[in-house]
Amino acid sequence: MQPSRRKFIRDSSLLAAAGITGSAAAARGDTPPPPPSQRAPIFETPPTNRRGDMFYRQLGKTGVEVSLVGLGGFHIGTQKTEEESIRIIRTAIDRGITFLDNCWDYNRGASERRMGLALQDGYRNRVFVMSKIDGRNRGAATKQINESLERLKVERIDLMQFHEVIQVDAPDRIFNEGAWEAMQAAQKAGKVRFIGFTGHKDPLVHLRMLDVAQQHGVHFDTVQMPINVMDAHFRSFTNDVLPRLVKEGIGALGMKPFGGGRIVQEVLKSGAATAIELQHYVMSLPVSVMITGMESIERLDQACEAARTYKPLSAEERKQLVARVSDPARNGKFEGYKTTAQFDATTYHPEWLEAS
Repeated sequence: MQPSRRKFIRDSSLLAAAGITGSAAAARGDTPPPPPSQRAPIFETPPTNRRGDMFYRQLGKTGVEVSLVGLGGFHIGTQKTEEESIRIIRTAIDRGITFLDNCWDYNRGASERRMGLALQDGYRNRVFVMSKIDGRNRGAATKQINESLERLKVERIDLMQFHEVIQVDAPDRIFNEGAWEAMQAAQKAGKVRFIGFTGHKDPLVHLRMLDVAQQHGVHFDTVQMPINVMDAHFRSFTNDVLPRLVKEGIGALGMKPFGGGRIVQEVLKSGAATAIELQHYVMSLPVSVMITGMESIERLDQACEAARTYKPLSAEERKQLVARVSDPARNGKFEGYKTTAQFDATTYHPEWLEAS
């Protein structure tokens, strides 16, 4: 990679982390947006089917039903042994979880490899497998799609997403440099069933990705983004992106229901909510799936308990819960994935975007 390109990728991520994209309106002299309490949309909880102790929803307009609780892919590659990872994955499936998250770059491929082992012995036929790629050009995207298929030991990945759409130029690169064509080719070849994208930095980048896609006549099947109780108060995906996904029939994948260790510690310490309530909040919104990390059987037990005890929170109950965290959430200091580059894998490894 050319040094200038590497520097641009790093700097654009840092600018987004600093909220430069979010201050565009201020730079133009536009009226600043109203506070979250005045602009929060009123969402209806979508239809949900219960089978046993798990709930299921439609994935956007795909016609596919998936479990409301999804198994996070990063955490499943962190166990000391492959056997423990396989045990967690198979236990989750046996308890009714059908949506499995993953990514080409998670734990340098270990997450996909371990999931591939877990999907043997008939488990593949019981789940909806999602993974993600970082490549922005055709060569990199094609290579990563094929490597994900090989690691996961599957002939087709149910949902493949463009990962970390966080740089301000990411939409342009995906559609101009060949990554979209690579994804289309994989879909045509039967290697990929549905297509989406993910990101965690700024809702403006998500909205721009949707706009650029629309200009190319593309309708994504899914969009993945952080959704949690603190999100409503700072550069909010819930307030700014989720309404558009609902309107356009795009399956919303909510990740980071706890927002990471700092958020959950702050919320629990303050008594604003319990861990189960944090998950019920996300599950009550119009998301197809709530993706959460399950690095241990204990965390899996907690997610399954959230499903077992789930009763949709009313709009008023959600509003009250969000209000209880307004003070610590206002400046985003607990949402490091929005305000720092610490969680931006492709900032530290820009070669993943371009390697062919």
